[in-house]
Amino acid sequence: MVVTAHPLASEAGLIILKKGGNAIDAMVAVHFVLAVVYQRAGNIGGGGYLIYRRNHYNIQALDFRETAPELASRNMYIQQNGHINDSVSKDGHLASGIPGSVAGVYDAHKANGTLPWKTLLQSAISYAENGFLLTEKEAEELNNNRLDFKRLNNHQTVFYQDIPWKAGDKIVQKDLAKTLRIIQKYGKDGFYKGAIADLIVKEMKSGGGIITHKDLSQYKPIWHQPIEFTYRDSFTVYTMPPSSAGGMILNEMMNMSETINLHSLGFHTTASIHWLAETEKRAYADRAVYCGDADYYHVPIYGLTAKKYAKHRISTFNPTKTIPSKQMKEGTLQYTSEETTHYSIVDSYGQAVSVTTTLNGNYGSRVIVKGAGFVLNNEMDDFSVKPGTPNMFGLIGAEANAIQPGKRMLSSMTPLIVQKNDSLFLIAGTPGGATITTSMYQLLINMIDFNMSLQQAIYSPRFHHQWLPDILYHEADCFDTATKKELEQFGYTLKQRSAFGRIDAIYIAPDASIEGIGDNRGDDSASGE
Repeated sequence: MVVTAHPLASEAGLIILKKGGNAIDAMVAVHFVLAVVYQRAGNIGGGGYLIYRRNHYNIQALDFRETAPELASRNMYIQQNGHINDSVSKDGHLASGIPGSVAGVYDAHKANGTLPWKTLLQSAISYAENGFLLTEKEAEELNNNRLDFKRLNNHQTVFYQDIPWKAGDKIVQKDLAKTLRIIQKYGKDGFYKGAIADLIVKEMKSGGGIITHKDLSQYKPIWHQPIEFTYRDSFTVYTMPPSSAGGMILNEMMNMSETINLHSLGFHTTASIHWLAETEKRAYADRAVYCGDADYYHVPIYGLTAKKYAKHRISTFNPTKTIPSKQMKEGTLQYTSEETTHYSIVDSYGQAVSVTTTLNGNYGSRVIVKGAGFVLNNEMDDFSVKPGTPNMFGLIGAEANAIQPGKRMLSSMTPLIVQKNDSLFLIAGTPGGATITTSMYQLLINMIDFNMSLQQAIYSPRFHHQWLPDILYHEADCFDTATKKELEQFGYTLKQRSAFGRIDAIYIAPDASIEGIGDNRGDDSASGE
């Protein structure tokens, strides 16, 4: 079973599984097809995270997040007047970190794949070389960014045309096909060294960017032990450690929810919404202060994820009133011991992979490498460009996430694998920037505490609170009129926004039957049975 953001990617992964490949083999095919057909988030110029389950006792995490170039500096986006120049931290050449996707996918395959690398990129090459038809949504996204492609690139790109794109238009990417053929032949060295590296560095120099040959040649993904925690005794969740904050704050929120009988409160009642929103606020306040790249800053993982700490953190909960965010600070640690894409894959061998990857914003920096045909990320904005000032997703960061050469910027990505009594239960993840972790939180609560099916859990309306700004965001039809009124009486400021999160997930039932669901908020698709 393969669930991704695009039907062509899901189909490519399923083809590999039918050829006898494992979940990692299918992952390679999916990743590179998404780089072709889902260019706003699928990528080779970005980075991400994966959780891989070989069996019930062997589960690993791979961090292939982008890193800051050697020439990056703490105040590189601060103007003389002390204000942030966010036009260069979000758009253009200076916004890009060193891409990690190709190295991450290659290293995962080298360690765990079974089919030859060269056979796994063929579908992606075919779609790049021969073209594919745009969906209505992808045509709309290209049009929304059309003028930026023209403004930020000194050369003609396939993403810009004078006539707006429409559904059914064919897009052909010859330069990207050439790049993929080089990666197919030479693996990750084909990207980080040689002709493609030359094109990246040349592109950087043309627009004031700072990524060098040395930066590219020194990039390395990092294997970690995943964050592992139990919930309601039967469930064990495996997710990402730093440089992602997602796993830690998901763990913290789930620990807080374990202290109460959520089922008794009822789904989307004022009481249950209030509880979940208050746990989200507390966890995001901790995220702002404590989270960063653990290789550069002491991140108190064990403190934040301790069940005793969660009980202490939620002890100030008021059942009839929200605590204003300006009065809610980070917890005292006394206990020790929006554009992204996700895909989930499970194979016939019981292996599974959960991957979240990104360029950060839609189409990243909107810079396309001339002659190579791929989009570069704008991940540098995920650092605390100026500690205490929000990034493009409204998230506040502190010293732990300040810019430093070689450092991985903080992320919200939260790919996860869940086991129930040692049997595979769920593979899931979502895009959504700051809303990623709260979307995954509500998915787990919906399935475990409110006994929903996978489809019900994914399709249910979502809400989100990230501490600052002090707003409870919600999708349309999330709250009825009476609930809105009660929440406002509790002190919440409510704000409706567009749909957030597009969860792609696979559920394994007790009888070993498999169900894959792509979120109805996008073009997401499941292939397999």
